[in-house]
Amino acid sequence: MGEGQSVPLTRDQAHYLFGVMRLKEGAEIALFNGRDGEWAATVEAAGKRGGVLACSQKTAPMQRPPDLWLVFAPIKKARTDFIVEKATELGAARLLPVQTAFTNSERIRRDRLQAHAVEAAEQCGATYVPQVADLEKLGKLLDAWPAERQILFCDEALSGDALSDLSGAKAGPWAIFIGPEGGFSPAERDRISALKNTHAISLGPRILRADTAAVAALTLWQSALGDWK
Repeated sequence: MGEGQSVPLTRDQAHYLFGVMRLKEGAEIALFNGRDGEWAATVEAAGKRGGVLACSQKTAPMQRPPDLWLVFAPIKKARTDFIVEKATELGAARLLPVQTAFTNSERIRRDRLQAHAVEAAEQCGATYVPQVADLEKLGKLLDAWPAERQILFCDEALSGDALSDLSGAKAGPWAIFIGPEGGFSPAERDRISALKNTHAISLGPRILRADTAAVAALTLWQSALGDWK
C-alpha cells in the first residue's frame, strides 16, 4: 500500500461500503491492510460487485501489538464472537481456539471469526488484525509448544492476588490460556502447569465465565507486561 496506489475491493467489501454505508465515488475513507499502517483513500469506482479505492497519504504508522497469543476453548457462538472481538481490541497478536476435555463446541467457522477480528480492528482504530488459527486439540498444541513462549495459565482452582503473581515475570513472547465452561480437566491442568515457562495465576475470589476471564486476563497482562505501561 502506498501513495497513488489503487486498491481493488472484493464483492463483500463493495457491498459493505456502497450498499450498507452508502458511500459514493469521491468519498474519503481510512484504509489499512495490517502491514503498512493507515492510509487516507478516496473511492474511485463504486459498484455492486466491486470497486476501487485510491490511496492518497499515510495517516498513521503500523502499530503491532505485543507478541501475545490467546489460547481459548470455544464456547457458545455469541460468546466466542465476544472473545475474538475483545481480544482484538485489547491487543492480542494471535488467537488460537483449542478443543479440551470439556469443550462444548467441536467445530468453529474460522473465516467467520476472522471476519469478526477485522470488524473489531476497524471499530477500535487498530492497524493490525490478529490471525485466528484453526481449531486444534489442546494436547497437539502443547506437543509443539515453543519453549521460549511463557504461559499465563488462568487456573480457576487457585486463589490469590493476580498482580503480585506477575510481579517477577519478564516481557517477551507470551500466551494466555483460558479454559472452557467447567475449566480444564485435572490432566490438562497438570500438563500445562508442568511446562517450564508456565505462570499459574488466580483471577480473583470468584469463578469467572470463560469470556469474562479472557477479558480480565488480557487486561491484567497488558497492565503488567504489555503496551499499557
